[in-house]
Amino acid sequence: MTKIIIAAFLYCILFPTAIQAQSMLKDVEDSVPPTQKVTGAFKSTRVINAHSIEMLHKGDLDFRIMHRFERVSLGVNQLYGLDIAYMRISFDYGISNNTTIGFGRSVLQKELDLFLKTRIIQQSTGENAMPFSLVIAAGGLVSTQPSVDSPKLGFADKSSYYLQLIAGRKFSTAFSFQISPIIVHTVTPIAGSDQTIFAMGGGARLKVSKRMAITMDYHHPFGRLNAVYTDPLSMGVDIETGGHVFQLQFSNAIGMNERAYITQTTGSFFKGDIRFGFNLSRIFKAGKHKSR
Repeated sequence: MTKIIIAAFLYCILFPTAIQAQSMLKDVEDSVPPTQKVTGAFKSTRVINAHSIEMLHKGDLDFRIMHRFERVSLGVNQLYGLDIAYMRISFDYGISNNTTIGFGRSVLQKELDLFLKTRIIQQSTGENAMPFSLVIAAGGLVSTQPSVDSPKLGFADKSSYYLQLIAGRKFSTAFSFQISPIIVHTVTPIAGSDQTIFAMGGGARLKVSKRMAITMDYHHPFGRLNAVYTDPLSMGVDIETGGHVFQLQFSNAIGMNERAYITQTTGSFFKGDIRFGFNLSRIFKAGKHKSR
C-alpha cells in the first residue's frame, strides 16, 4: 500500500513537470526562425569588372553595355579621354536561380567571350544558417582580330580560359565584401608574361542611400607579367533606377573581360592613369520566377 501511495505521489509530481519541459522545448524550437536566403549583397552580377556573388533569377536576361574611355590625364584636347572609347556588349541568362550563362563581345582585340557561373552555397539566416555565399565561374574567350604573326595564329592560339572562385558575405544591409581568386590561362601570352597567371581579388559594396552604393574591385596578379602591366583597380557608384543598374566608375583598366583586365591592365591608378567608364545593365523577365 505504501509503495502505491509513493508511486502515485511521484507520478503527480513528475508528470506535470515532464509535460511542462516538453512545452518549453517546443517553444524554443518554435522560436528558431525558418531558413531565409540572403540576397542583394551586390545589386549586379558584376561588382564593376569582376563577377560578384549575385546570380540572375531563372528566366532573367541581362543585357549589359560596358564602356571604358581613355585616361583622364589626356586633357581637354581628347576631352579628358572621352574621345576614345572601348566597349563590351553582353547577354547573360539565368538558366536557374543558381546557374547563369553569358556571352559577350569586346571591341578591344575584337574578342568573343563565353562563361558559366554556378552558385554552390548561398548565405542564409535562421535554422540552417550559412555565413557566406560561394560561387564558381569559368569561361573562355578568343580574339577574332586578324593575326599579323608569321606564321599566322589559329583559333586555338588566340584563345584564353579562366576559372574563378568567389566567396562573399553580406555583413549588413549596408556593407558586403567578397574575395575572388582566379586563374587565367592564355595560349599565346604577350612576350614577357607567363601563360598561366593566378590573381587574388576582392570586391566591396557600401550602401549610402536607398538607391545608391559605392563599389570597388581589385586584383593582384602573381607570376610573371610584362613590365608594362599592373594591378587592375576600379572604384565606382551604383545607381538603381527601376529595372536598370547604372554603374559609374573610375579605373586603370580598359579591358572588360577576365583575360584583358587581369593580365593586360596598363598604368597605375594612384599615379593618375585613371579612366572613366560606366556599365548599364537592363534585366528582361523572360520566364516564370520562383523564390531564390
